[in-house]
Amino acid sequence: MRHVLFALLLAVSASAGAAEPVTLVAADGVKVFGTLWRAAGAKPPLVLAFHQAGSSAGEYEPIAPRLVAAGYTVLAIDQRSGDAMYGPNRTARAFGREASYDEALPDLEAALAWGRAEAKGAPVVVVGSSYSAAQVFVLAAAHPGDIAALVAFSPGEYLARPHEVARAAAKVSVPVWIDQASSAAEIGRSAAILKAVKSADKTQFVGKATSIHGASTLRSDKNPSGAEAQWTALLAFLNRVAGVR
Repeated sequence: MRHVLFALLLAVSASAGAAEPVTLVAADGVKVFGTLWRAAGAKPPLVLAFHQAGSSAGEYEPIAPRLVAAGYTVLAIDQRSGDAMYGPNRTARAFGREASYDEALPDLEAALAWGRAEAKGAPVVVVGSSYSAAQVFVLAAAHPGDIAALVAFSPGEYLARPHEVARAAAKVSVPVWIDQASSAAEIGRSAAILKAVKSADKTQFVGKATSIHGASTLRSDKNPSGAEAQWTALLAFLNRVAGVR
């Protein structure tokens, strides 16, 4: 019996954090491909990770394992508006034409629907990068009560309707953490959106000087001198608002 239990523990340990393919279906019937990394535990908090323009779920491949080690299950999806910056975008490739940023919202909604069911009551955190950092405010505003916290890397008014992100932010009452490149332009865009956020629990983190745009600021291959400070601040926020209880 002892050997059986040991083998079972080894199997569980080996599967924790391993990347798994996931296929979702958006409300308009589009197949949305994603990658899932599971944390150990019965009900770990869940992070839904969305990429920047020209990118894919691969943006989070070196990021997700560190979140898993901190106790978070992570789903990163290929949105239909994206490309091969960090590896193939399966959703965009199957979609068959270039999609606008606005058209990707159903993909985020499909991930959130999946996340609510998967989390089984554990906190769900949404993370956006560049244009998807704009979309997560729209997502959170449209689905109050389904999201525990919001993280936005390099957000801006990137959507078709003027001031749509700020209007959505004014309806967001969950904790919000914003990060961006240290240029004056990016800091200003982030500050304008953060000012509109309804929640009193809101933070704009400005780290060491870096030109890295979006969630890639967490990647040590892209931000070798500044990524660790970004991680320290981000994990402190996540553990406070949605950490393993």
